[in-house]
Amino acid sequence: MQVAVMGAGAVGCYFGGMLARAGHDVTLVARPQHVEAISRDGLRMETRTFDEYVRLKAVPDAQGAKGADVVLFCVKSMDTEEAGRQLRPHLRPDTLVLCLQNGVDNADRLRTVLPDHAVAAAVVYVGTEMAGPGHLKHHGRGELMIEPSARSTEFAQALNDAKVPTQVSDNVRGALWVKLILNCAYNAVSAIAQRPYGENVKGVGILDVMRDVVDECKAVARAEGVTLAGDPDAAIRAIMETMPGQYSSTAQDLARGKPSEIDYLNGLIVKRGEALGIPTPANRVLWALVKLIETKPKP
Repeated sequence: MQVAVMGAGAVGCYFGGMLARAGHDVTLVARPQHVEAISRDGLRMETRTFDEYVRLKAVPDAQGAKGADVVLFCVKSMDTEEAGRQLRPHLRPDTLVLCLQNGVDNADRLRTVLPDHAVAAAVVYVGTEMAGPGHLKHHGRGELMIEPSARSTEFAQALNDAKVPTQVSDNVRGALWVKLILNCAYNAVSAIAQRPYGENVKGVGILDVMRDVVDECKAVARAEGVTLAGDPDAAIRAIMETMPGQYSSTAQDLARGKPSEIDYLNGLIVKRGEALGIPTPANRVLWALVKLIETKPKP
């Protein structure tokens, strides 16, 4: 298949790289420093099971998606609409655009920009980071759950064949909410402390804070009429065990002086809680503290 990755950071490079290793024609749309390194040396994939350079194309703009069968849409949540507009002129009518993003509303927002194309949401379970230009480091997991669409079953098979465990589900919304709850519990704490998950959960009172955050998220989800896919509490325990060395994407953003997606994580819970009359004090504190750190003058 011909696959493009729009916004090829750590998540996009992992899944794009796995597809390229399996023989698919993959083009990464990435930042210039990654484009230069990947074009010169290939994408270094340092994973738990292999460490190798994978050859694939890398370009700096959305034209790289021209003619793609599938686009993995991996930009930050705040860039969803603008990236969708950049992508639109280059898509075929039958291109599947698969949203591999944090948050629960990106696919809906992208559909307003790409009303004539198939847009499907996906839930991503992977711990990754960009350790340097063109250098992906994989910390654990690597599964996907995707929404049904005209091409979802075909692409899910391609992903499974590429050793990316993938399932098509009718309750991706519920799974996205469980992922949102995980992110609300872990991301801001990791960002504020600049420590990985395994260290944070040992901190005094942190598990209690996480429990309060999760309880508020569940209350908002119930009021939204969401049927959660699985047990968020079990999923939170699994993160402690499977990715203890992982820093959250929010922590990585703050460490690099970049805006984070906190408005679409704890901030979304605060916003929806206000609209529904549900108090969310734990989420509000974490959201406000991360916003405060974002505005800290850079040395």
